[in-house]
Amino acid sequence: MSVAVSVVISTHSPNRTRLQRTLDGLRAQTLPTSCWQLVLVDNASPGPETCKAFDLSWHPAGRLVHEPRLGLSYGRVAGARATSAPLLVLVDDDNVLAPDYLETVVNLFEQNPQVGALGGRSIPEWEVKPEPWVHEFNGCLALRDQGEARIADRKTESGYPSCAPLGAGMAIRRQALEPWISTIESSDGSVPTGRRGKLLTSGEDNDIVLTVLAAGWAVGYFPQLSLTHLIPAGRITRQYLARLSHGISRSWVQVLDRHGICPWAPVPAWSVGLRKLRAWFRFHAWRDEASYVRWKAACGMFEGRALLSRG
Repeated sequence: MSVAVSVVISTHSPNRTRLQRTLDGLRAQTLPTSCWQLVLVDNASPGPETCKAFDLSWHPAGRLVHEPRLGLSYGRVAGARATSAPLLVLVDDDNVLAPDYLETVVNLFEQNPQVGALGGRSIPEWEVKPEPWVHEFNGCLALRDQGEARIADRKTESGYPSCAPLGAGMAIRRQALEPWISTIESSDGSVPTGRRGKLLTSGEDNDIVLTVLAAGWAVGYFPQLSLTHLIPAGRITRQYLARLSHGISRSWVQVLDRHGICPWAPVPAWSVGLRKLRAWFRFHAWRDEASYVRWKAACGMFEGRALLSRG
């Protein structure tokens, strides 16, 4: 078999233990290393030696590249440009792919030629056991298990498909990703570029999916694809989930608007503070952790809608 898959890991100031587990999971893949490429992208980590500590010598096509522009999208584009296989798998630095992940990706694309991007199950490994309320926000943590396989395209769904792949472990045809890559490379700053250090902006995964759909491809969910998502204790606190939900909601409005499918009307910027105050009472934000996180998500939505009125 010729080289079929390029694996791209974009990381910024990674946790050494979690990224090593990501690499160990890749080293255990059933697909021979002669059939796939590996690139680790150091996305503007503050120390120039940050990612040099990770050994890639076990992979004959493993390499480290540096992307100075901070943003997950920039890191992914750098990884795509540094590789050449017809299929790409986007792996986060806290994902551990099942041993047959890459082999299954190749088979699924062969069996589903109309599918441009696909993903599967993302199962948590919690550093500490979460409180019950945390599970309401599993989607924000890129966790899911949707059951049976499902495929969607613009003929079957006009909005954002629930079966669309997550960014964690997303497998995508290079041909289907190329329009998005070109958009990022020529962007004036209006395209979502993902998390930038501690700034929990998002939308880049949704932007990829919507670009793939607009080009006529289908997207799909396949449960035989599975990865473990390593969730540290710091990501299941009220403070972190509130920041995350706020960033996701704000970005969600903007990316849907960019693709012409935003269902919400713009709101004037002057009204945002009042809307947040009213939402504080509507969501009973003082009552418990989940209520507070819901309120922060609503605040992000208001801010996103206010940005629409400027554009």
